[in-house]
Amino acid sequence: MIRESIIRKYQEIQAVLDEDLRMTLSHLEMEERAAVSALDGLMENNCSLIQKIEQDLARLTVAMEQTEIDDTMQDMETDDRVMDLLNRTDPSSVSLDEVKADQILSLTNNMLLLISSQTPIIKKLTNSYSSEVCLDPETAHPKLIISPQGDSATYTDTWQQLPDLPGRFDTTLNVISLQGFSFGRHYWEIDVTGKTYWELGVTYPNIPRKGATEDCWLGRGDESWCVEFFDGEYTAWHGGVPHQLPFTKRFCRIGVLCSFPAGLVTFLEADNMTPLFSFCAGTFSNCLHLALCPGHDHNGTNAKPVVICNAQSPSSDL
Repeated sequence: MIRESIIRKYQEIQAVLDEDLRMTLSHLEMEERAAVSALDGLMENNCSLIQKIEQDLARLTVAMEQTEIDDTMQDMETDDRVMDLLNRTDPSSVSLDEVKADQILSLTNNMLLLISSQTPIIKKLTNSYSSEVCLDPETAHPKLIISPQGDSATYTDTWQQLPDLPGRFDTTLNVISLQGFSFGRHYWEIDVTGKTYWELGVTYPNIPRKGATEDCWLGRGDESWCVEFFDGEYTAWHGGVPHQLPFTKRFCRIGVLCSFPAGLVTFLEADNMTPLFSFCAGTFSNCLHLALCPGHDHNGTNAKPVVICNAQSPSSDL
């Protein structure tokens, strides 16, 4: 009896343990399924989140690349605009076509016409730029007589026996000043009273001086600028290009103004300060000398000399 009782007791305990084990395993299985389900949901959410992040990153990358392209293009456009502005405004590289040059010269002439209405003021201003010069006899053509003071040139029909110096004009009836100028503003007045033909202007020292080449004539090459009076007509010359001037009156005194800061050569009728013509050179590449050609005497009709007149002192009253 005792044996059986003990066996039953252990069987009951075993049944309880088995049930407890079953229930525990069942709870564990439920918890495992719940954990796996939760983990699956979490993994699914994480995958969705990662996918969304990747999509956002892809869109952001594309946007950034586009922004960089736009910025690069904008920077390039900005650089191009800056360089274009610099190229268009740099004096050393600017190039004027004929139309623009004519417009600038027209504006300059109009401005000079405006201020010439104040003749005493503009005359005093230009006279303040007066620079004393004397003609260099060693550059004069052998048929030119240069005064001892170096202030006039007169044609003679006699070929003077003078040294054939390298700087002497041997075909054109030219003479240039001894002094050259490379900065500032300078003004001269030349008396051409009674003459029917003359040329006057400014030139670089490297103007050709030998032979019959046209470049030896004032204004026919790139080295010089001049105004010519011949047969009752006025013509401005530079680089071999003539500019007919709308004047018929025979002027007595011509003013020549050159400005290195402005790169300008201006010719004036000196008595009334009427502008005749302006050349816009931009930048001069060498020093400038006053240059004169009194011309042939034309059977005595053009025998008068051309005379450099000393302008009044800037401190003198007009």
